[in-house]
Order: sequence, then structure tokens, then C-alpha cells
Amino acid sequence: MNYKHEIMELGIVNTGNIYRNLNVMDLTERALRINDGGALLSHTGALCVWTGKYTGRSPNDRFFVDTESVHDKIAWNSSNKPISEEKFNRLYEKVIAYLQRKDLYVFDGYVGADSNYRISLRVIAENPVSAILSDRMFIRPGAEELENIKPEFTLIAVPNFVADPKRDGTNSEAFIIINYDRKIVLVGTSRYGGEIKKAMFTTMNFLMPDRDVLPMHCSANIGKDGRTALFFGLSGTGKTTLSADPNRYLIGDDEHGWSGDGIFNFEGGCYAKCIRLNREKEPQIWNAIRAGALVENVVLDRNTRIPDYDDARFTENTRVAYPINYIPNAELSGKGGHPSSVIFLTADAFGVLPPIAKLTNEQAMYYFISGYTSKLAGTERGITEPQATFSTCFGAPFMPRPSVLYARMLSERIEKHDTDVYLVNTGWIGGSYGVGHRIDLPYTRAMVTAALNGELRNVDFIKEDYFNLMIPTSCPGVDDNILNPVNTWTDSEDYKKSAKELARKFNENIKKFQGVDSTILDAGPNRF
Repeated sequence: MNYKHEIMELGIVNTGNIYRNLNVMDLTERALRINDGGALLSHTGALCVWTGKYTGRSPNDRFFVDTESVHDKIAWNSSNKPISEEKFNRLYEKVIAYLQRKDLYVFDGYVGADSNYRISLRVIAENPVSAILSDRMFIRPGAEELENIKPEFTLIAVPNFVADPKRDGTNSEAFIIINYDRKIVLVGTSRYGGEIKKAMFTTMNFLMPDRDVLPMHCSANIGKDGRTALFFGLSGTGKTTLSADPNRYLIGDDEHGWSGDGIFNFEGGCYAKCIRLNREKEPQIWNAIRAGALVENVVLDRNTRIPDYDDARFTENTRVAYPINYIPNAELSGKGGHPSSVIFLTADAFGVLPPIAKLTNEQAMYYFISGYTSKLAGTERGITEPQATFSTCFGAPFMPRPSVLYARMLSERIEKHDTDVYLVNTGWIGGSYGVGHRIDLPYTRAMVTAALNGELRNVDFIKEDYFNLMIPTSCPGVDDNILNPVNTWTDSEDYKKSAKELARKFNENIKKFQGVDSTILDAGPNRF
């Protein structure tokens, strides 16, 4: 068959068996047979694996091959590190030699639900679990498509291969290297499934702007009225939870493009956090963890095989991958119209941002470039009190191009389609973390619902004094007293001090970005 010749053209000429697009249950059986990642079945039939040393992304190990065609397009920084063609080619040859005579697990499919913009992808893996992850996360082709698919990009996953940093030019034994000229991605040593997923998201984020598509790190859903909404937010802000709304149809939970035709999902599945998963609060994710799902680093009772989602002994970053159709009210086309609403989610541990605020276009650009949330004490070594965290475009590690480029594309679309933009704080009120309390999820859901339904267009707003944000004076289903955060603090002077300090952090962070218009800078917090 043609795909075997294409694999040979990569240099893998002495293969063992090639298992192409096996169904997930066959792959699951093979993973159990060879003990891939310590594979076990949970009591619901989900495949549970452990990823060893790497339980999350390894940002210091991700590189772009620095070639003439991409050099001036990439914003080189600590997230976007270069590696030479010579070093890539040398490591590539070592990986290819390593794969000789091995059984290979191949997934052929697509990234992008819109056929006008999708790219075809081939994943070549040495292990069945990597193939399962690819099948769950990317878009699976039909039988006829599979016969005719010709991959534009090839991702090679070798979790058992160990690099030599001194000889191979890597930062450690792990590596994620993207070569846009050769259209090859190498993922080595790390078993964490997010590396495969995010390598292709990063690839889309590089490619799509040249096709006039805005790539976005966001979830998306659509109401019964046909109105589409986007949810931007960093880890822990509620992006997956709030977009998985039983009253709306889920387009996707993490990665999307905004083209001239509307929204489309990059993926064919979800990769949700499991830590402290609650059946009542997140029933859709809970019920998706069944046969065909892939669970990472969740502790199992060895006798009952029941997961303990509260146990973080391996990592706080426990995950489950499942296809989008495991969500009962998913929009299986993966597409929606132009968004009527955009929600920026932040978990403010300082307790000074309002639970919801309406943004002007200029403010939307400011907060999009900023990408603010908080890290909490105890989540990382050395963090003893809340820390402000800024991740541009709510996804800095995945955005190879200058952030101002993405922001301008978002601004153009918001203005053209008269899209409402809201900043929603899912963090603390009544004081900072340790003093105040987290905003009740039912209140946050009510505010988001009011924003999406257009109900906030008919209420009065007041401007607060520190961040220049417009706060609604009322919101259906929400206690009016919590809408202005200063009213929830016992000591207003403490509030003012904390608000000024966070405003200073915003203003210091925005200085890092070149090419930001003065109108956007002026739309940010006051300067103290």
C-alpha cells in the first residue's frame, strides 16, 4: 500500500509490523499486552496509563528548526527556542535508525474540522498508547478518506528513545522539535500525551495566520439559538468546565480557528483535567471516562479499579483524552458561526478583579495580550503566596508568531462581527486567596449565561477605579453585592492596596511587547 512506501521514504526501510488506524479497542488490547505505560483498565473500561517522569509539558525541551523561511516569522524567546538544521538532521537520523525493525503504530487523520483549512497528519509511534492519544485527539478520517489521505505533516513519537543533550543539542533527554520546512515533528522520551497534542496546535498557530485564520487557545460552544461563544483561559480558570454546558452544544474544549466563514475546531476530542473531578459539577467529563478513553496518571484502587480523582501523588495535572462524541451535546461538525460573545477567564487570587466586566475593543486587545491569571501557593515549589501569571493570548507556549499579530487579527474580527467581549473572574472575592473565598460556580455560570444570552446589554454599568473596567450593576441570578469587588472586602484600604499592586503588575508586563498601539495601552489599568 502507498502509506508503506511513504514511511520508507522517511528512511524507515526495515520495519516490523505496521498497524495503521487500528480501532481503539484493538490498540487498548495491545497496550495491555505489552504493559505500555503500566496500562490498566479502570472499572468503567477506560485505559489508565502512567507517564513516568514527564507528567506535563516540558517547555524547555521544545525547539523550532531555524531556517531561512521561518526565521523572521517566529518570535524567538524563552518559549520559542531555535535549533539548527544540522542538529535536527543528526537527531532525526538517530531516531530513524532507532525505529528500524520495530513494530509501528500509525494514525492518519486531520487537524482542523473545516476542510478548507485542515491539514492532513500522520503520526508514527513506537507504542500503542501514543496512537490511542492521536486517535482520540485528532480528527478521524472516514474509510474513503483514509484510502486517499496524503499527509502534509508527519509526527514521530518515540517515548522510549533517550536523547544525549551534549551530542544532540537538546536541553535534556526529552525533545519536541518542529521543522516547518520538512514538515516533520519529533517527540521523544516524554510519554505525556499533551506533547503530541500541543505540538500540532503550535503548528496550526504558525500556519493559519498566512491563510487569514486566527488560531486560538480557547473552547467554543453554540446555543440552541445558533449563537456561538468562545472561552479563553489558562489552566485552572474553568475553560473546560464552563464551555461544557448541558444547555449548549460543545464545538470543542481547547483549540479553534476563526476564519472568514466562522469558527472551527482543530481537534476531534477533548483532553480534560481530572484532578478533583466531581460527578455533580462536571457530569459530562465524568461520564466520558469509559471504554475508549485514555486516562493519564490517575491513581486507581488496585482491587476495585475505581479512580481516586482527589489523589495527586503523581501529579496535579491528571488528564483524560476522549473523542468529542463522548459529550452528549457535542456539535459533531466541529464548526460554528462567527461568535456573538467572547469570554476571557481569569482566576484572580488577589480578589480585586470584578466577577464580570464588559470590555471595549481596545480593552479586549489589552487583556488578550496580557493573558492574566494567578498561580496559587503550593502548586509549584517555591510559591508561598499567590503570584500573578501572564501568558500572552492565553497560550504563550503555543504561539510562535508575535503576539501583536494574533491580537490584531482578533480585534479585526470582533469589530467586524460586533462581538461582545467580557472578562470573567472565576477566582476570589472578599479578600485574596487565604482570606476571601472563591466565587461560587453557580454565580459564574449565571453571569456567563447572561452574557451569552445578551441579557447584560440591557443593564446599567459603572466604571471601577483601578482597571477601568465596566461592571454591571445587576445580573440575573447573581447577588448584586458581589459584582463590585470592593463591596465584598471588610477593609476597603486593603482592597485599594491590592488593586494598585495588581494594576502595576499588568502595566509592567505590557511593556514587554513591541508594536502595541497607545490606544490599547491607555485602555489598561491606571498607572500608579
